[in-house]
Amino acid sequence: MSEISTKPYMLRAIYEWCTDSGYTPYLAVKVDSRTTVPMEYVKKGEIVLNISFGATSGLKMDNDAVRFHARFGGISREIYVPVDNVMAIYANENGQGMAFEPVLGNDDPHGQPTDSPASADAPPPPAPAATGPTLSSVPTGTTEQRESPPSGDDEPPKKGGRPTLTRIK
Repeated sequence: MSEISTKPYMLRAIYEWCTDSGYTPYLAVKVDSRTTVPMEYVKKGEIVLNISFGATSGLKMDNDAVRFHARFGGISREIYVPVDNVMAIYANENGQGMAFEPVLGNDDPHGQPTDSPASADAPPPPAPAATGPTLSSVPTGTTEQRESPPSGDDEPPKKGGRPTLTRIK
């Protein structure tokens, strides 16, 4: 019996936590030939999607893919994202969520599609490490506290700005 991935369950759990907390859930997605997204919004082979109830129609998060309809520039588009291509799910308001190790696709040895225009100018990623994924602790505190390096002066951290997702490897 093959082992079932925990990733789709974690995606659904973080999505539910975001909506219950009043946050806007966002998906960071690695785009390849298996994804169906508006290519004009893809940057460096990746796209970030708002998957909140108000931004989507017919959202379905299965064990194999995330499917929904969303409007881009006023035009309804069908979105299909394989679970393997989800790099992160997080709350837009505070950046809290979960990032996942990228899963290399079958298109070429580096996981980049051979026919995707978004990846044509991107250098190939480094070869995956021989060891498996490791767990590490996530620092507590606000996004501003985690992002700003310690300095010699006692100036308080800057407030405001858009929260960002911090990937910890």
